[in-house]
Amino acid sequence: MTEQLTFDLPVREALQREAFFVSPSNAIALATLDRADMWPNNKLVLTGPRGSGKTHMAHVWAVDCNAVIIGVDELADADIPMLASLKHVVVEDADCIATLNDPTATEAALFHLHNLTLAEGGHLLVTASTPPNQWTLSLPDLASRMQGTSVAKIDPPDDALLSAMLLKQFDDRQLAISYPLIPYLVKRMERSTDNVRSIVEILDAAALREGKPISRSFAAQVLDNMPLSAQDKI
Repeated sequence: MTEQLTFDLPVREALQREAFFVSPSNAIALATLDRADMWPNNKLVLTGPRGSGKTHMAHVWAVDCNAVIIGVDELADADIPMLASLKHVVVEDADCIATLNDPTATEAALFHLHNLTLAEGGHLLVTASTPPNQWTLSLPDLASRMQGTSVAKIDPPDDALLSAMLLKQFDDRQLAISYPLIPYLVKRMERSTDNVRSIVEILDAAALREGKPISRSFAAQVLDNMPLSAQDKI
């Protein structure tokens, strides 16, 4: 059978508040973000596994507070005094500092951003997959400040959140699906938000390749024919 040509179309990820699904696993973290006036010392670390909604939640907060968002990998080259002067700053993926090309410069930049932002009376939100006491930081002053920061944790997803995240991923890719597909995937997939994006990518690619709609039966066919080593990852 001749396979169709496939194209890598851009994924338009919706990051507005109305596109964020609140469930018991993230409700406390979201409520904490919504009360920045209650953050001890005007700073907070938001943790959760990859794909759990940290970036989405950070964007919601940034819109509400008119904050700037910067990746930790951009800090070493950033204008730190300018960022701090904006008073509301989000630094994403702070636990990845040790993997960067120049972790020393990045740690120094985050340290100064922390101090200057708080000195300006602003708020600093930092996202990471793990709490600060698990980060590999070589600058003692930065480590102590991060470990002294309150943490809001996104808990492992429940069925409702996994369902909502699957629906959002399909919607971001502008894919029409049948409703029975969602409970089937939730029941079958590993209970990890990290796998939501992967399983949608797999089904999207297969549907493009074969020119078929993504139904429950199609998903079963695709997933059942995957190598066992690949099935273990979803």
